[in-house]
Amino acid sequence: MLMALGITLFYIIFIWLIFFKLRVLKFNIVWGVVSLWVGAHFLLIFLVTLRFYQPFSLDSHTVRPTIQIVPRLPEPTLLSEVLVQPNTLVKKGEPLYRFDDTVFQLQVEQAQAQLVAAEQNAKVLVQDVATANDGVARAQAQLDYATAQQARYEKLVPQGGGRQDELDRWNAQVIEDTAALHEAQDNLTKAQLQLDSTIDGVNTGVAQAKSQLAQAQYFLKNTTILAPEDGMIVSQQAEPGLVVGTIRLGAIAAFVTNEQPYMLATFRQQNLKFVRPGQEVEVALDLYPGEILKGKVKAVWWATSQGQFLPSGRLPEFVLPRLPGHIAVEITFDAPDAQLIPTGAHAAVAIYTGGAKSFEFLRRINIRIYSFGNFIRPLDI
Repeated sequence: MLMALGITLFYIIFIWLIFFKLRVLKFNIVWGVVSLWVGAHFLLIFLVTLRFYQPFSLDSHTVRPTIQIVPRLPEPTLLSEVLVQPNTLVKKGEPLYRFDDTVFQLQVEQAQAQLVAAEQNAKVLVQDVATANDGVARAQAQLDYATAQQARYEKLVPQGGGRQDELDRWNAQVIEDTAALHEAQDNLTKAQLQLDSTIDGVNTGVAQAKSQLAQAQYFLKNTTILAPEDGMIVSQQAEPGLVVGTIRLGAIAAFVTNEQPYMLATFRQQNLKFVRPGQEVEVALDLYPGEILKGKVKAVWWATSQGQFLPSGRLPEFVLPRLPGHIAVEITFDAPDAQLIPTGAHAAVAIYTGGAKSFEFLRRINIRIYSFGNFIRPLDI
């Protein structure tokens, strides 16, 4: 808009000089129509060229990655300490919040005791196999003795050297000892299966106890939340006494990283016809009136919410008229000091596509007028 007004004002001054000040030509109705027709096309050429080859956006803001701070605790837990001050830079790994760890410390101790018991049980399984082997040997010896006695009486009874009831008794004993041997063999198989129940060579009971201990230690560790990156918490709302855990669904704070900020500027879709990554950019931050920062186009975000449909049982609904959504352009720029540029800072952005270079000076004038205008705009003294 400022550029259009500037071009119009320049043309009016030019007409005033030619027809009224210097009187090079005499103004009449014909010259008036010609001047108006030429002026309109003159303005149109400049505006169309600037619009496509040097697009300009006032909807631009600085962006930094933010990380949602969400406690990873399995049950309601009391926040006992807040270890970070708002708007204060902290390093990665520094503690931010500490929760009451009484329950989680007890769970770790319980899991450690269960692990020791599981390791002892694994040793007992070895002895169970040895005992079962002895049981099989004992049952086999008893069966062998009973079988030998059975064979002896089977020879003596027909010759009158033994009684029939003794033979019957040894026949029953062989059957009983055979069953006892089978039972002892089954016990050995069970003991051996329990001993052989391993994962990567570790008894399953021990492995289960180790995993339970690791889980308990994980939750104990998470009673202290550490800074995920270099950065700061801007708005500190969490205070001691806050209860978090399964009853809380959202984050307790937003952590703004200290990474180099980038600019996200939106443009009308037709203005991006010639915009490509790597092109020169000038940024006029409202925070620094009178200064122009240099940058580059990193990427064009070729998507808008109008092209997204969420899964549902409803058919798409189209309402006309519907204005076309703007397209965002990601811009990296040379910040003088990353700490002095807040997240969300507003700016004007001009992209120079490399085409129509003879018109670039107009856009450069335009963005500098905007930057210096920030000294007095807005007029709310």
